[in-house]
Amino acid sequence: MAQLKITQVRGLVGSKQNQRDTMRTLGLRKIRQSVVRPDDSNVRGMIKTVRHLVTVEEVD
Repeated sequence: MAQLKITQVRGLVGSKQNQRDTMRTLGLRKIRQSVVRPDDSNVRGMIKTVRHLVTVEEVD
């Protein structure tokens, strides 16, 4: 199963509450912090919500 490396590249100041909650659920709190998550539909939906705040890379 593929893995996704998600890195926060922008801050949360001025963002909507649901976007803040999504970032916290992904495990991101600081700029340039990265997490590795499985590539499934739940994670893809969360990434879509905050796509302007993160970068995503596929990791093996």
